[in-house]
Amino acid sequence: MAAILPDVAAARQDIPSQAFRRAIDPTVPAVEIRGLEDLDIASLSKRTAQRLRRPQTLFLSRRLWRRRLVFWGGAIVTGLIGAGFAIAANRASHFFDLVTGWSRWVPLVLTPAGFLVSALVCRQVFPGAQGSGIPQAIAARHIRDPVGRDRLLSMRLTAGKILLTLFGLACGASIGREGPTVQVGASIMLQAARLGGMGRERGLILAGSAAGVAAAFNTPLAGIVFAIEEMSRSYEHRTNGLILSTVILAGIASVALLGNYSYFGVTSASIGALSDWPAVIACGLVGGVGGACFSWLVLGCTTRLRAFITRRPMRHTMIVAVIAGLIVAVLGIASHGATYGTGYEQARGALEGTPLPWIYAPMKLLATLASTLSGIPGGIFAPSLSVGAGLGSALAPFFPGTSAGAIVVLGMAGYFAGVVQAPITAFVIIVEMTADHGMVIPLMAAAVIGFGTSRLICPQPLYHTLAEYFIATVRATLPEEKTE
Repeated sequence: MAAILPDVAAARQDIPSQAFRRAIDPTVPAVEIRGLEDLDIASLSKRTAQRLRRPQTLFLSRRLWRRRLVFWGGAIVTGLIGAGFAIAANRASHFFDLVTGWSRWVPLVLTPAGFLVSALVCRQVFPGAQGSGIPQAIAARHIRDPVGRDRLLSMRLTAGKILLTLFGLACGASIGREGPTVQVGASIMLQAARLGGMGRERGLILAGSAAGVAAAFNTPLAGIVFAIEEMSRSYEHRTNGLILSTVILAGIASVALLGNYSYFGVTSASIGALSDWPAVIACGLVGGVGGACFSWLVLGCTTRLRAFITRRPMRHTMIVAVIAGLIVAVLGIASHGATYGTGYEQARGALEGTPLPWIYAPMKLLATLASTLSGIPGGIFAPSLSVGAGLGSALAPFFPGTSAGAIVVLGMAGYFAGVVQAPITAFVIIVEMTADHGMVIPLMAAAVIGFGTSRLICPQPLYHTLAEYFIATVRATLPEEKTE
């Protein structure tokens, strides 16, 4: 008994070092130590105590190094693909600009035809790739069966998601690449978990989603906050190391290709005097109403369109895609091309002092709504920021004493928080995208007001409500015990 007591004390002293190693290296397997205090000391063998005291066995483990290399490789690949996706998306948008340069009427044929092809290919070849991709990643965390998860996250869907999103941008769709990058990142890290035999697939889906946001916008903090606030809707201590490690490695890979940049450049707009705060409240309220209307329309129309398409799937899919494409083309022509694509140029121009017409925001909202409902792959992050910039630009003349650039930034925060109902993500991502740290408090206020206003009008969060559809679809084909 006396011989065992020193080993027990050493084992207990070594517990914090194990927790530390696991925090800095997520691939280190967990050791069940929480019940050590309740164990009979005499039942703890010398072999167990020695194993707890030998970190070199973990360092030299071939199996553990395989897990580490696969994990690190998956994170780096996520960053590289995210950066490459950004470059390709810019070129796809440039291609559409070149085509419409020949004639402003070309989209009346190109956009509906492109939507039709994309929707059909998505339905027949890449089912599960439609829409943003964030609902699929959320749904996959609630499905334990590998076959069920593969219907939402797989390398096959990754290829389809990227190709069809680029095709949609080349046809003038009002979509972004950020949501698709989340699904891509989650798919890559899920495959890394399987190749490395790591387990912890739920945590790695979360980490891949965070890396996708970080790589898409070069916003590492926003990626982490997005994973905690929107993807999991809770703080999960066990996933800290996974998320941080994945975001760091993906960020390094992305910066290696694109450089360390600020998405919207560097702005210096600020809210100084107390007299400027009515603009903060107005942007939060108007943005929240606008974001709630968008979410309400997406959810309501999605339910009705699914019922409509179920009657005659192929024919009705084609009808919806063509009508949506025509709506986007007409809005683009009416706005002189402003509502096509991600809306990045318009948002950045508004931040730099070029006012947008008041009609831009509602037209861009409708173009994004039509693109979202069409059944083609594509996200709403960038278009939502652009709509928010339009709302801010429309409100700026009502507050002549306040910086117009500051009101544009506040409009982005209010509307984005109203759409995704994730206020912390909203203000963090905009601070990182504009490098305007002097606006932190006003942005927080606008995001919280936008979030609260949106919840009053549309209580259902957009991404999680859409995720329920994917969960229900997979659950219908799997034993009940395979889902959670």
